[in-house]
Amino acid sequence: MIEAIATMFVMGIGFGTLLGIASKRFQVETNPILDELEEIMPGTNCGQCGYPGCRAAIEAVIEGQAPVTLCPPGGAELATELAERLRIEANLGEVSARNPLVAFIFEDQCVGCTKCFKRCPTDAIVGASRQMHTVINDACIGCKACVDACPTNAIIVRALPDSLQTWHWPKPSDVSLVPEPKQAVMS
Repeated sequence: MIEAIATMFVMGIGFGTLLGIASKRFQVETNPILDELEEIMPGTNCGQCGYPGCRAAIEAVIEGQAPVTLCPPGGAELATELAERLRIEANLGEVSARNPLVAFIFEDQCVGCTKCFKRCPTDAIVGASRQMHTVINDACIGCKACVDACPTNAIIVRALPDSLQTWHWPKPSDVSLVPEPKQAVMS
């Protein structure tokens, strides 16, 4: 028994050493700018930009084949940051100034088939087999992958509903409707 443990220990050290040497010997150098820009991407690999993943999208931006505004989940903030790091001009007019989109599940139509949360790239859908499912709004990026997977059409994508953290008092559209402040009368 001790011989078997010693043999496995020696084999583990030997194979570990070989893997360490191989990782150094066959290491592929990548563009450091590519790695830096990939870190600021959302990293969900949702495909909304038309590329198979965030790394492919960043490669297209660096090569000039795609604009910095290609990532819908990243929005204007990501486009601005990418433009600053690449030192190029960003046309933020291409970025839609809409509220973020999130999926919504009509629970009375959900049959619990689990097809939707298998397709969700951010694990924003929770539920169990033959149980109702729901969406965690903070995790959803609105990629519509779950909408396509739902056999009962119980899922829609809509604008993120207002909450206490996202609601803002609307500004008046016409300044002339604001009353003039009253002056105090001195006697």
